[in-house]
Amino acid sequence: MKLYKVKKSNIDNRGLYAARNIKDRTKIIEYKGKIITKKQVEEDPKFDNDKAIYLFNINKKYDLDGDFKYNTARLINHSCNPNCEVSGTGLKIWIFAIRDIKKNEELTYDYGFGFDEGYKDFPCRCKSKNCVGYIVRSESRWRIKKSKYYKSHK
Repeated sequence: MKLYKVKKSNIDNRGLYAARNIKDRTKIIEYKGKIITKKQVEEDPKFDNDKAIYLFNINKKYDLDGDFKYNTARLINHSCNPNCEVSGTGLKIWIFAIRDIKKNEELTYDYGFGFDEGYKDFPCRCKSKNCVGYIVRSESRWRIKKSKYYKSHK
C-alpha cells in the first residue's frame, strides 16, 4: 500500500497526504524526472517564473526536471513547518519523514529557496506559525522578518 494519496490542498491546488500513519525517518516517495544540465535550464524558456517549476539542484553541473505526470512527488507543497525533507545520493532524490506523520496530514517540505532569488515572487500559503509569507529556506527567514517590506505587510 502506498504511503500517500493525492488530494486537494489548503496550501496550493493539489498535494500529497499521508494514506496512513508514517513513522519518523520513513522513505516516502522518490522525486523522479529527467537529469538536465544547468546550461539547459538557463536556455529553456520552460523554466521561467510564470508557471510552476519542478526543478531540483543535484550538484554544480546537473539539475533534475521533475515536471512530468509520472512524478507524483512534484505535488508535495512547501511549508515553513515541514514534516518531510529531501535527501539524495547520486542522481536519486527521496522525500523522508522528519517526524511521525498522522494519517490524512499533508506532506510538506521546505523548498529551500534563497533570500536573493526574488523571494517576493514566491508567496507562501502554508499558514504555519513561523511562516514569513514567502517561500524562503529556514536559515534566511530572519532576513525577511527584519525587512521593512515584511513589517509593513504583517
